[in-house]
Amino acid sequence: MIDVILCDDHALIRRGIRDTLSDAPDIRVVGEAGDYGELRTLMRGTSCDVLVLDINLPGRSGLDALHALKDEGSPVKVLIVSMYPEDQYAIRALRGGAFGYVNKGGEPRQIVDAVRTVAQGRKYVTPEIAQMLVESLTAPVLETPHQKLSDRELQTLVMIASGKRLADIAEELMLSPKTVSVYRARVLEKLQLANNSELTVYAIRNGLVGS
Repeated sequence: MIDVILCDDHALIRRGIRDTLSDAPDIRVVGEAGDYGELRTLMRGTSCDVLVLDINLPGRSGLDALHALKDEGSPVKVLIVSMYPEDQYAIRALRGGAFGYVNKGGEPRQIVDAVRTVAQGRKYVTPEIAQMLVESLTAPVLETPHQKLSDRELQTLVMIASGKRLADIAEELMLSPKTVSVYRARVLEKLQLANNSELTVYAIRNGLVGS
């Protein structure tokens, strides 16, 4: 039996994933969390084989959780399940220690296959991600400016470009407005942009948010 913990801040999405996984006779959901704090508390008392983790969480992000588990040498295999574009986040997540990346918009069966694969200690990638990995090995490295951003800076960029105010971002991420302003300033500096309008145009052109 494969024991799974789910971490997503949307209860309806957690329920959908739980129901999908529960239909598989060899998978058992043993716990759920809605944010980083709940996840860390849950994992201290509940063991699992696979952690199904969203990137966009209130407070510390899913990528923060991924890095923390990696630094601790945790044996738990992490499967990222997110709405973020694969071409912008999958490689980053895999490099960060994730065993797989699945887009929430994919077929439900895909997440079952992914959980089974990563539980065996094997990487799970979609054909699209596999193609990106091949191209990254064979094509000249053309790093875009936003690839130099930290995980939190990238998250701030996406949220600003999605139309959220700094105060709303601070509340959602459980950070002070001053801290979010610092992240914004770093993003503008690293991308050599002047304001939020230019930042939004950059994000749309690079496929970080929808137009």
